[in-house]
Amino acid sequence: MTDDDLSQNHWLSLPEVADALGLQLREVRAMVREQRLAGMRRGPSSAYLVPADFLSTDAADEAPGPLPALRGTLIQLSDAGYSEEDAVRWLLRPDEALGSTPIAALRAGQVHAVRRVAQALAF
Repeated sequence: MTDDDLSQNHWLSLPEVADALGLQLREVRAMVREQRLAGMRRGPSSAYLVPADFLSTDAADEAPGPLPALRGTLIQLSDAGYSEEDAVRWLLRPDEALGSTPIAALRAGQVHAVRRVAQALAF
């Protein structure tokens, strides 16, 4: 995946994530440390940015926060040897087996399908 492919996504700085979720910046940083959220350094200033698709902010029955299925998927990718940046790139790249990007499949509730594809990456 090239940087041009990544630029099609909407990216948020950590302060923007904190504002979107109604949290303090330290709480968002803790989410990154705990693998509940992920991002990567981008742009001319190499700012740490998070894809907006990783957040769940508009569900009426859910409190705003990281997409619930994201943490388990990030941990699985980490266990498969993926760096945080590699995991973000994988989640945003279209996957033939899923018929969409893994993050779109997670947002659509296809958690098991995404994790099945991610599990195969370790072998």
